[in-house]
Amino acid sequence: MFVLNPPNFSNLSHHNNALCRPSPPFSAYRRIPLLPSRRRPVVKAEIGSGGAGQGQSQSQTVTSTYSSLLETSKDSNGSVVSSGRSDEGIEVKAVMTIRKKIKENLTDKLEDQWEYFINGVGQGIQIQLISDQIDTVTNSRKSVESYVKGWLPKPSKVSYIVEYSAELRVPSDFGSPGALLITNLHAKEFYLLNVVIHGFSGGPIFFPANTWIHSRNDNPKSRIIFNNQTYLPWQTPPGIKDLRLEDLLSIRGTGKGERKQHDRIYDYATYNDLGNPDKDEELARPVLGGPERPYPRRCRSGRPHTASDPLCESRIEKPHPVYVPRDETFEEIKQNTFSAGRLKALFHNLIPSIAATMSRSDISFNCFSDIDKLYTDGVVLRDEEQQRGGVQDLLLGKVMNQVISAGERLLKYEIPAVIKRDRFSWLRDNEFARQALAGVNPVNIELLKEFPIRSKLDPAVYGPPESAITKELLEQELGGMSFEKAMEEKRLFIIDYHDMLLPFMKKMNSLPGRKAYASRTILFYAKTGMLCPIAIELSLPQTPSSAQNKRVYTHGHDATTHWIWKLAKAHVCSNDAGVHQLVNHWLRTHACMEPYIIATHRQLSSMHPIYKLLHPHMRYTLEINALARQSLINGGGIIEASFSPGKYAMELSSSAYESMWRFDMESLPADLIRRGMAEEDPSMPFGLKLVLDDYPYASDGLLIWSAIKEWVESYVVHFYSDPNSVTSDVELQAWWNEIKFKGHYDKRNEPWWPKLDTKEDLSGILTIMIWVASGQHAAINFGQYPFGGYVPNRPTLMRRLIPQENDPEYKKFIENPQHAFLSSLPTQLQATKVMAVQDTLSTHSPDEEYLGQVNPLHSHWINDHQVLKMFNKFSARLVEIEEIINARNKEPKLKNRTGAGVPPYELLLPSSGPGVTGRGIPNSISI
Repeated sequence: MFVLNPPNFSNLSHHNNALCRPSPPFSAYRRIPLLPSRRRPVVKAEIGSGGAGQGQSQSQTVTSTYSSLLETSKDSNGSVVSSGRSDEGIEVKAVMTIRKKIKENLTDKLEDQWEYFINGVGQGIQIQLISDQIDTVTNSRKSVESYVKGWLPKPSKVSYIVEYSAELRVPSDFGSPGALLITNLHAKEFYLLNVVIHGFSGGPIFFPANTWIHSRNDNPKSRIIFNNQTYLPWQTPPGIKDLRLEDLLSIRGTGKGERKQHDRIYDYATYNDLGNPDKDEELARPVLGGPERPYPRRCRSGRPHTASDPLCESRIEKPHPVYVPRDETFEEIKQNTFSAGRLKALFHNLIPSIAATMSRSDISFNCFSDIDKLYTDGVVLRDEEQQRGGVQDLLLGKVMNQVISAGERLLKYEIPAVIKRDRFSWLRDNEFARQALAGVNPVNIELLKEFPIRSKLDPAVYGPPESAITKELLEQELGGMSFEKAMEEKRLFIIDYHDMLLPFMKKMNSLPGRKAYASRTILFYAKTGMLCPIAIELSLPQTPSSAQNKRVYTHGHDATTHWIWKLAKAHVCSNDAGVHQLVNHWLRTHACMEPYIIATHRQLSSMHPIYKLLHPHMRYTLEINALARQSLINGGGIIEASFSPGKYAMELSSSAYESMWRFDMESLPADLIRRGMAEEDPSMPFGLKLVLDDYPYASDGLLIWSAIKEWVESYVVHFYSDPNSVTSDVELQAWWNEIKFKGHYDKRNEPWWPKLDTKEDLSGILTIMIWVASGQHAAINFGQYPFGGYVPNRPTLMRRLIPQENDPEYKKFIENPQHAFLSSLPTQLQATKVMAVQDTLSTHSPDEEYLGQVNPLHSHWINDHQVLKMFNKFSARLVEIEEIINARNKEPKLKNRTGAGVPPYELLLPSSGPGVTGRGIPNSISI
């Protein structure tokens, strides 16, 4: 066996920082035979709090050697293993599994060789095995210390998964290992998947890690890894009780200083980093979070404040990363996928930019065939444009050339599902209504419960509260049915954005190229079983000359009113797109989930059963939210550029949080009841009767909700059998209090927060959180491109008001209504930009983890056969649900999911492959 030999290491020890110096150049190595290592494992009894090797002066360490020099030999891979025998103690082996880079360059490979060498001589990774018992004589912690050894990693079926081992001898009265202390003596971090201890009589003991182990250069403290047992706080074995608290304290940090990329600190901050006033005063944005603009809290990054505004945190611009705790960052597969998506988005942004450069202005779509060309012909750059260097001038340079050389196909968009089967479906009223029940935003339609419709806004500011929609007007659209009968039979529904949008209307319409209304839409469920819009009210703020500026539109029976009706529907769709993105998608899932995740890490030990339950549902969320603050919801970002509210987008989101967000109403049954779309009925499945049976989001959603609820309830009962166990769980109570009083600080005094006194309370809270992270987010995210990828179906902004008879534009509208319609939609640049973003946000990564599934690398997440049995039941139920949904999508009576040209409703199908599939429920908000 021969290896690469660095310079003389005779004077090095694990206390010597020389090991952390950069590796020597390749030419400095020479080949020498491998010599066996003879380091003795050491047993320690620790007195006081804190872990050994963590640099804590208050701890005393008493060291005694339990064994003589071990005889050693090399296994078939050249790794040094112990074959010695002793009259006392037990010989055990710790097998450490590490994930390396999947795609390595030459530098990575050379660094790997260096790491292999350092680990091979036992100088790279220190491991301490901590007993779950304490020494009864000294009343101190018992530990055994050794070093990872072995010249080469052991072979694995997966090329980027490597294994190392460490030999340890423990005394016969050591007890069971409860924790590990890992010290990384290398100069850079590594990703630890797990450690398995072999040799104890009870069989292998698993220590799931799934964490980055920082270099001792960055942080001298060792990392604490617990085994896969679950313990409520009072059940924690005495040998690891202080480590449980120490680990939590290290995660919370001090609330001071700027966070570094290697940190694993979870703390709270307001949204004070959306603006960039130092760059441009036009990019200044108000802080979200506080009495004036309530908002959930985000993960604190602690950057310095801007020079222009002491309340604002300075920004980190792309490509530099925004801080999130180290374990929250994307894994390599996800990073590569998302990077490709961002590149695709930038590339698509440049397509209309090139056209704009040629024409000197951003242009509208001139005809519908211009839109169709995005999916058929694409946009091809002429050779002469490339030769003139125009490509190089547009930011991407070589990247652009590489994409172009890859072929024309990359210049095209995929045909969105909404027009794939029927390119004219978007024109029909019944499709407009169908998407309110089975589209990407099926959570705003409500039963019309009261009439006349009245605003709750201050009439002194916003004018008379009464809607312009009258009973007489509606009766003309009810096909002979009386208004009273339609109300009695619950056939009238409303999508009401009036009060949410009217306070912002004056500011929104002052923005260049933005014209919007506050809207109300009335829909009628006819005896044919179809829902259709029958009246649209569009409102503008009152002016000195007009105390009321409200108009009501119906579909009419002539060409002019038909085109005006199409424009009215387009304005409603634009409002719907904005509310969907800013309120239902970003606020209610992404932003509101972040405080739950921060509190879970800060207050629940990784040994806590509720931490283990929630952990899969927290994956990647903090990272995707940080990226959103960097380039999507920030001042001048994609959302402001592409949606009607523009620079006031996040203020609108804050207003919605203040006026309508309630934790208890994030329950799917509670939300359906609140909106009048369901009634409590104990005789029905799930205890609910839907007002509209053919409501795909609700009917499929209740299947997913009930499966989550059943799984959570069985899990909670398993761990909280004692009547007082919930109230006496100090970590759990601190967790819930922190969510209310820190994470959602601006809502801390609301009376609707659920109590946390019983296991039923706990089950209800957890079911809401898991539903929001999985089913709810899936239902309103992964349909963004399938429904929004065709601009006329779902414009994200409108650029013109509807022309009135006395307007100069009215004559042009009469002469060419198609041009008037298209010129009201987003420009080619705006449309292709938002299409690219929607495509990225609708994409599943190849490493997606779906509801009811466990990553094979995390298969030993818990050591509880009863829990695993319950989880398998949950997984099997989701398979059954998928079959039920597929059967529903073939049922002819369900017209909102079947019929000529009608796409099936698949957004709540649990499984999916990678890409834009329009289906699949990930465990977490991961995109």
